[in-house]
Amino acid sequence: MKTIIKIFFVSFLSFISFIQAQENYESQVEVFLIDSYVTPELPNRFVLSFFTSEPVKSKVLIEGKYEFEVSNELTDNHKTEIDITDLGFLDDQVPFIILMEDSTGEVYKSEQYDFIMPYEVKVDRESNFLLLCLFGGTVLAVPSPVYIRAKDDNYFSLTKEIPLLSFRSKSFIYPMGYFSLEYSHVFKATIKNYLRFGYKHVIEIPGLEYIAPGVNGFTNFKGYNGISPEVSLGLFRAFSAFTVYTRYRFNAKPGDAGSEFHEFSIGLYSSFFTIYY
Repeated sequence: MKTIIKIFFVSFLSFISFIQAQENYESQVEVFLIDSYVTPELPNRFVLSFFTSEPVKSKVLIEGKYEFEVSNELTDNHKTEIDITDLGFLDDQVPFIILMEDSTGEVYKSEQYDFIMPYEVKVDRESNFLLLCLFGGTVLAVPSPVYIRAKDDNYFSLTKEIPLLSFRSKSFIYPMGYFSLEYSHVFKATIKNYLRFGYKHVIEIPGLEYIAPGVNGFTNFKGYNGISPEVSLGLFRAFSAFTVYTRYRFNAKPGDAGSEFHEFSIGLYSSFFTIYY
């Protein structure tokens, strides 16, 4: 068991080093922002103009979910006006990033910028936002099914994870990482209920959504305490705000031989209700 835990932590630290190296990498294409504002009159139009240090094609990604083309040909002078009247935003300060592609097909991302809406975002005005809140609340209440393989038997479990605090990434699509609280109920097992608290580090990968190594501490509040390293794989996005993922987790109570058990699960991830830092 100790060997498995050591191997996991070495891999976990390697992942952290990799993502930090990626985040410290500065884009070879610089963006010089000129205008980024929203017209106060209806229809509300997002006016965006910027220069780049070399000719590129460009798009803008607003709030991590609305993508619009700016320049479909190679240029260093980029301008657009986008009708955003019917778009629903989470706040009146709206984040966006600029996506660029050079002549070789290399893709770059700018730093995150913001524009201010000329009115206060209200739920009764944004029906799409209200619908997303209601759907998000439903998803928040739905647990994930889990298959458990233990030394003595196999079990079925339901678990629910709630991301509490997330750290913003440069892409804004997924957080750099997050702390979460999780409750699990294991049917027909001797120990049926667990509460976990842990951290997941999110690494966006091409072809899929992300890979997220993490580690948790767990307890049943009756003396059964342990650790549970894990790794999740984001498979694809659903309804823009949710990601279908699969997860493997190893659980053990240190010093208690034979306490190990393995979890295989599938679920929906969303940071819709998390607190961002």
